[in-house]
Amino acid sequence: MEKGIDISGNRPKLPTKNMAEGADLIVTMGCSVEEVCPAPLLGNVVDWGLEDPKGKPIDEVRGIRDEIERRVLQLVAGS
Repeated sequence: MEKGIDISGNRPKLPTKNMAEGADLIVTMGCSVEEVCPAPLLGNVVDWGLEDPKGKPIDEVRGIRDEIERRVLQLVAGS
């Protein structure tokens, strides 16, 4: 557990219509051309185009995590 948040029980999910109902904004981390990405069909979507951390060294994963944190804080602040 890093940053005081236990994410061990979480797994990435493709967004569904049920998940999107009532959402003001949907943020995807990156949809590649090779995969099906239904998010654009679900409403107000922003794709951050981040690298997939799978299989990367821990220092790169931490960099991706820190970028997500920076963007979330910016989004919450309304910038």
